[in-house]
Amino acid sequence: MNTFKNTLIQITHNGMGSGDEALGQLLVSNYLNLLCEENELPRVITFYNEGVKLICTGSPALEPLKTLANKGVKLVACKTCLNHFQLIDQVETGIAGTMVDIMHFQKLAQKVINL
Repeated sequence: MNTFKNTLIQITHNGMGSGDEALGQLLVSNYLNLLCEENELPRVITFYNEGVKLICTGSPALEPLKTLANKGVKLVACKTCLNHFQLIDQVETGIAGTMVDIMHFQKLAQKVINL
């Protein structure tokens, strides 16, 4: 049984947790690398606020995110946030979506994990 089947992971920071940014980026990279090794994967990962930086050029989490996308995980980043940080042209994986898209996936999810 895939317990992640209807799970949405939301990433709202440029890393994991708050405080030291370098540590947060290391933690989120470790988490995503470990997630890549799992047989069970979440359906969707959404990114908003500073979390959108993780799918863009130069992100330390880019490789595991590309791997997850290749395994069928939908990666959806807030287009408003990407525009705010002037990153819309630096997206390397996933898609730019609207808040309506993010709300759609939240409604479908049976479980939401916030990182």
